[in-house]
Amino acid sequence: MNPSRQEKKHWTIDDIDLDRIDRERVRQDEDLFYLVACASFVESGSDLYTHNLVEFYKGDAEVETWLREQWEQEELQHGAALRAYVEHVWPEFDWPRAYQGFLDEYSQYCKVELLEPTRAQELAARCVVETGTSTYYRALARATDEPVLKHLAGLIANDEVNHYKHFYQYFRRYRRQENIGRSRVFGTLSRRTLELKSEDADCAIRHVVMVHKPELAADPARVKELASRMSRTVRVNLKPETTIKMIMRPLELPVALQTLIEFPLRQFMQHVLLR
Repeated sequence: MNPSRQEKKHWTIDDIDLDRIDRERVRQDEDLFYLVACASFVESGSDLYTHNLVEFYKGDAEVETWLREQWEQEELQHGAALRAYVEHVWPEFDWPRAYQGFLDEYSQYCKVELLEPTRAQELAARCVVETGTSTYYRALARATDEPVLKHLAGLIANDEVNHYKHFYQYFRRYRRQENIGRSRVFGTLSRRTLELKSEDADCAIRHVVMVHKPELAADPARVKELASRMSRTVRVNLKPETTIKMIMRPLELPVALQTLIEFPLRQFMQHVLLR
């Protein structure tokens, strides 16, 4: 895949002017703090998953190269930029200590044996994950009126959509090679959609809370309420139509059939993403 003009001129952390942050708009917003801090943890740990994927696609030079040279680098940049934002607005939060606790636990979830059984199915699963992350950051951009965070979330969302496009192209190639039918693809999409609110997000919340508010961490009910508030913030700021279309795309359904099932699928997505 030839890099697009946008990829050649990819943004850098230097493009994020932290001095322009309107701290008063976000400083007291606890839910926004957790949304950004948790995202910074998951993105910063993406190299663990990249190494598993590179091993899984060993021998496919195109996929290996893209994973190492673009996907991993951009994901880690997302984490670094989000961390910089957190540390600028909430300097009292001990990011390194909280992240180390997260990483110690999160690394247990990142194992090659936990990937999908075939390369095509794992690429379909990646499409679901990239759909979820692009949806998250677009919702985050809509949820805040702080201009620097809005800009940063928009940049990351665009990256995630571009990552989706790469994974989808590779998926189509492997689907032809493996000759897998829609039923297996649908099984992967359904399973991974149900897992969108997965252990990595739960892990991030736990470790952010343990350092930011230890007294809250000792009360699972209050942590659950916090997670619910974060979900509500995303819920009221997402556009489910785009999310549904992205998740459905690997099925490559005829237009008439896609139209027929779009409403029940939307109800299903509302239940999964918004619960």
